[in-house]
Amino acid sequence: MSEYPWSEATATGVGSHPGEFHLEALRVVFGEVPALPYLPELPARGVGADMIGRTAGLLVELPVEVQPSGWRFADRPGRDVRRAYDHLARDLDGLEEVAQGYEGPLKLQVCGPWTLAAAIELRYGDKALADPGAVRDMAGSLAEGVAAHVATVRRRVPGVTAIVLQVDEPGLPGVLAGTVPTASGFGRLPAAEPDIVAQHLTTVFAATDAFPIVHCCAPGVPFTLLRRAGAKGVSTDAALLRRRDEDALGEAVEAGTALFLGVVPGTDVPLADIGVIAGPAQRLWGRLGFPPATLAAQVVLTPACGLAGASPRYATQALARCREAAVVLREDPGE
Repeated sequence: MSEYPWSEATATGVGSHPGEFHLEALRVVFGEVPALPYLPELPARGVGADMIGRTAGLLVELPVEVQPSGWRFADRPGRDVRRAYDHLARDLDGLEEVAQGYEGPLKLQVCGPWTLAAAIELRYGDKALADPGAVRDMAGSLAEGVAAHVATVRRRVPGVTAIVLQVDEPGLPGVLAGTVPTASGFGRLPAAEPDIVAQHLTTVFAATDAFPIVHCCAPGVPFTLLRRAGAKGVSTDAALLRRRDEDALGEAVEAGTALFLGVVPGTDVPLADIGVIAGPAQRLWGRLGFPPATLAAQVVLTPACGLAGASPRYATQALARCREAAVVLREDPGE
């Protein structure tokens, strides 16, 4: 069994939060999921706070800007990418304040190279995904930017014992299936070669000494490819797992891959009792045939996806319910 940088019976969040008040979101995170807190993202703040813009702001020597069609590479940094810098700078200031005295692991989230490539357009033409050289350059730039980001967080929060780097790849199944639309919307971009997909993910994973996991809240998570690329954990929505996924998932878990399992909805609903919330993880572990004693160490409970579309009250309750259900995995892991 691999060692993980978090303790048994741990819960965390996926990343995004409602509202525009970063200090409030940070206090909720550190209060409700103290075993594995994270730097929350607040896309409601607008340009540069969205998933694509926030990570594009980390790219080294690849400036971006917003056009009517979305994000596009630019000749020089402008106001859009400066907004991304400013949002992140304020978030890091807040993290340093709220995390004073904290000791333990911390999770950071960045958008992965393939979802970025499917979203950002080249200066004159199609999406970056259409140009293998552009994707390669962007993966290298992202790796350099992520390394600098991780180093900054370690410097500003010296009590951090380990960083879990969550690479968000909701677009990856579409990239592999060849279903990503062209910039015009009238066609589809060719499917990416799995070996190239793995290679560019490895570039990002290997840029730091962080513990890399991949979050994908879409059907068809490529568990085998992600493990081959070096991901040490996979984050997914339990409701999207199908029996046909379980062979590849079981092989990954047997090899030590951690599973971040989304077990409560990301938007406001009446929340179930903690035993019901823990149920999908217990049943999955039983079907896969793994020892109950390993469940609470290898599985981390989360909401199904980000909480940006939830109310602030629900976001707090969802994290609390995940934390409470994670204890059930330790105390009653099943047969």
